[in-house]
Amino acid sequence: MNAKSSDGGVHMENFIYENATKLIFGKDTETKTGEETKQIGKKVLLHYGGGSIKKSGLYDRITKSLTDAGVEYLELGGVKPNPLISLVREGVELCRSEEVDAILAVGGGSVIDSAKAIAAAVYYDGDAWDFFTGKTSYEQSLPIGVVLTIPAAGSETSGGTVVTNQDGDYKKAFGHGGLRPKFAIMNPELTYTLPDYQTACGITDMTSHIFERYFTNSTHVEVTDRLCEGTLRTIMNQAPKVLNESHNYDARAEIMYAGTIAHNDSLGVGRIGCWATHGIEHEISGIYDIAHGAGLAIMFPAWMKYVYKHDVKRFAQFANRVFDVEIDLDDLEKTALQGIAKLEAFFVSIGMPTRLSEVEIDDKHFEEMARKATENGPIGNFVKLEKDDVFRIYELAQ
Repeated sequence: MNAKSSDGGVHMENFIYENATKLIFGKDTETKTGEETKQIGKKVLLHYGGGSIKKSGLYDRITKSLTDAGVEYLELGGVKPNPLISLVREGVELCRSEEVDAILAVGGGSVIDSAKAIAAAVYYDGDAWDFFTGKTSYEQSLPIGVVLTIPAAGSETSGGTVVTNQDGDYKKAFGHGGLRPKFAIMNPELTYTLPDYQTACGITDMTSHIFERYFTNSTHVEVTDRLCEGTLRTIMNQAPKVLNESHNYDARAEIMYAGTIAHNDSLGVGRIGCWATHGIEHEISGIYDIAHGAGLAIMFPAWMKYVYKHDVKRFAQFANRVFDVEIDLDDLEKTALQGIAKLEAFFVSIGMPTRLSEVEIDDKHFEEMARKATENGPIGNFVKLEKDDVFRIYELAQ
């Protein structure tokens, strides 16, 4: 419960903030992988995705660094976007049978999330999916190290993980501070060859992490308001540069670090985040397997159109401070709607869809998705959303 202040408002929320992830940022930093990994384990699971790290030569550089440092490793590749619980289960058995004492995730958010799920489940007697359904809770995990190749999810410093269960098409999240990686190696050069669409999805994901924190009922949070707004402006300023100049190191560096800031929890201190839109989007990508960022580009404007009247002043502030829309004091609603329109235009400018119809999703599963999203009760903290609310938001996104 918030404490009332002398002016009748509420204070900034009490908070404890701790993030122990060590960041190793800059050119050629992947050469330090071995010496950093050696600090957390002697025998590690090298976890990665579809093989792009082998084509780029990154795999060779990392394995050489591990070998030179005397770190023994075994491999588990094959992580897909929207990582699967089936591969997590395979990783758990491998770590147990081979007595692995750490995990090294090389890739983007999907690989890191898969690694976190494996790390937590190794010490649990039941099924890994139990963490995501609330049947069990975190107790301990294997330590994790990261070599980041896709700036997007912010999983390199967060305690969260999201995986998909194809049995029922569920996509669920689980988190604990103990799952924050011990280190994250971040070389912006590793992102030069990312396809534009993947880069744009990552940009959308990081902006969405900020929106989930920015749209809050907590008051007296000007410091984090400004930090959120400044990070959003930086992302939106750098986005066209990375898309038009793929080898622009400075722009890539700005975007890479912005993705970390967006989700390392520093922007959320003292305020209660919402997280409804992520839950709404998870149902889409759980069934249709579209890119998470693309789903968020579609759903966030729709969510905003549905809830903005709850706090028109905050949405007008967003329009003014992020998009330089002049505030109309006689019509804050007009200002708020202009801000939402500017956001949609930004997403379109970087090649993102803003309607479900653009990704060939019709209303066939709206009822099912709304039911799944709210099966444990209403979602979101900015506005509590029931099943019918979520259904209407899907309709707005159509």
